[in-house]
Amino acid sequence: MTTQILFIRHGETDWNRIKRIQGHIDIPLATTGLAQAQRLARRIASEAEQGVRLDAVYSSDLQRAQQTAQPIADALGLPLQLRKGLRERSYGAFQGHDSDEIAQRFPDEYAHWQTRDPGFAPPEGESQRVFYHRVVHAIEPLVAAHPGGRIACVAHGGVLDCVRRFASGLPLDAPRDYPLLNTSVNVVDFDNGAATIVSWADVAHLDAPAEDDGFRKALPQARR
Repeated sequence: MTTQILFIRHGETDWNRIKRIQGHIDIPLATTGLAQAQRLARRIASEAEQGVRLDAVYSSDLQRAQQTAQPIADALGLPLQLRKGLRERSYGAFQGHDSDEIAQRFPDEYAHWQTRDPGFAPPEGESQRVFYHRVVHAIEPLVAAHPGGRIACVAHGGVLDCVRRFASGLPLDAPRDYPLLNTSVNVVDFDNGAATIVSWADVAHLDAPAEDDGFRKALPQARR
C-alpha cells in the first residue's frame, strides 16, 4: 500500500539569512520563520477541512523543526511526534561558521569538501553517505507504521535533499538542481521500498519564498 509523506523544511532562521551552518546547533526560528509556520498551518488546516487528511505529524527534535511542526499538529488536533533521526546532518567543527570562515579555518577539509566526496566527514561530523543512510532508515519505520496513510515530516534542507536523491536515484556526489525552500511542501509516495515524487517545493502559502537555498558559494551539499 502506498504511504504518502509531506516532507516540509523548517521555517527561516536568522542563521539561514547569513548563510551560517546550523547542523545540530539548536537554532530557533526567526520572526519571519514563525510567520511562515503559521501560514503553513493555516493552509494544511484548510486542506483538512476540505477532506485532505493527515494521519500523523512527525518532526526532527531540533527546535527550528519543532516550531514549524507544532502549529500544524495543533491545527489538526494531533500529537507532535519527534524523531532524532530526522535531524539535519551533523557538520561537526563546521557548525557555526559560514563558507568563508570554513575555508579560512579548515583549508584542507574545505578543499576535500569541494570534491563532493560522499565519504568526507567534517571533523567530528557526519559524512554525506552516513547522513543519507541515517535519514532513509529513519523514514522506513514511519512508512511501515502508516500503510495507505498520509503523514507530514518536518525536517531540514539536508533531509529533503536525501529524500529527493533516494526517490530520483541521484548519486550523492551529483550536483543539486532542485530547490530546498523554507516551509516548502514536498510530497513523496512510498510503495514497496520505492519512492516517487508527486510534487516539490510548493510554497503557495507564502507571499514570497525565503531566499535561503544555498551558500553564498556553491558548496557541495545542503546543510540546514
